[in-house]
Amino acid sequence: MAWFTEEEIKLVKSVDLVDLAESVHIPLKRKGRYYSVDGMDSVIIFNRSTWYRYSRGIGGSTIDFLMYFKNMSCKEAITYLLDYVGYKKSMPVYVPDKEKKCESRNQRTEFHLPIKSQNSRGLYAYLMKCRMLSSEIIHYWIKNGLMYESEPYHNIVFLGKNKEGVVKFASQRGIRDRYGKIFKGDVPGNDKRYGVNLIHSNSQELNVYEAAIDAMSDMDFRNDYKTGILVLGMVSDGPLQTILEEYPKIKRINFCLDNDLPGRIAAKKLAGKYVLAGYEVFLRLPPFGKDYNCFLQCEREMRRLRQQWNRLKCLPERNIKEPERKRQMNQNNLDVVTVHRTSR
Repeated sequence: MAWFTEEEIKLVKSVDLVDLAESVHIPLKRKGRYYSVDGMDSVIIFNRSTWYRYSRGIGGSTIDFLMYFKNMSCKEAITYLLDYVGYKKSMPVYVPDKEKKCESRNQRTEFHLPIKSQNSRGLYAYLMKCRMLSSEIIHYWIKNGLMYESEPYHNIVFLGKNKEGVVKFASQRGIRDRYGKIFKGDVPGNDKRYGVNLIHSNSQELNVYEAAIDAMSDMDFRNDYKTGILVLGMVSDGPLQTILEEYPKIKRINFCLDNDLPGRIAAKKLAGKYVLAGYEVFLRLPPFGKDYNCFLQCEREMRRLRQQWNRLKCLPERNIKEPERKRQMNQNNLDVVTVHRTSR
């Protein structure tokens, strides 16, 4: 175990975070007085010394920055920063308890998957009723080991594997928060260089999505079970770089990101990057709606309404005009009563 003085901790935390990010090849862009990570607009650097990622609720100092973005341990991050500023350690010393407690919160943890539930009833109910996905696509994803239902909280756990089939990444999505705060989050200790993916060994084409449910929705709508898929989980292309290294036969990339401003900007930027890298690139955003699941739900609701209308048109004409006929009969009866009273 490494021991560090309070002065050493203060020294590494005072490193210019903007310069540090550039030195470890994390591109930044300026936003007024602040900086953000290119492709991850929710990451903001304040005062060139601290950062925060609003979409995940995580942030901290330069130490936390290296632990989060470069997958370093606390010891590795502090040692790297001391070397970065040219500091030479003379003797082993200790970290004060206050600093140890602060830094231990973000230390790298072991990667353990949530316990698998004995059945997937909650998963099927949520995806079919709330997301309007078919049972066929849900079964296909479960069969191929892309997701399962956990216990005791019954979240959906999405899995990302490497080429050998070893799970490297996992994220969770709540299914019992329809009217409350949405639960989403990565499983601690996972490898963010990977994302949920299903790619055949000879695949030459890859569809890239932001979210797993969007990937399921697009596959379900087009009934496409052959084209490879990758879920970034964000608009940064780290997982895409890993997949292209593991599957060199891929030559065509379809960016199927969200049809909102961040999604369109990211799709355009990524398309330019990979065209220059020699890939055949297409932008395939949802025809309408924010994302592919929104598009799928709208399309299936419209299909249901069309089917109801077609059934209505097939009814006998007398049934369609039945309310009008009753109103006419009531009016005739009223006229007869009026005439009878007048004659009296």
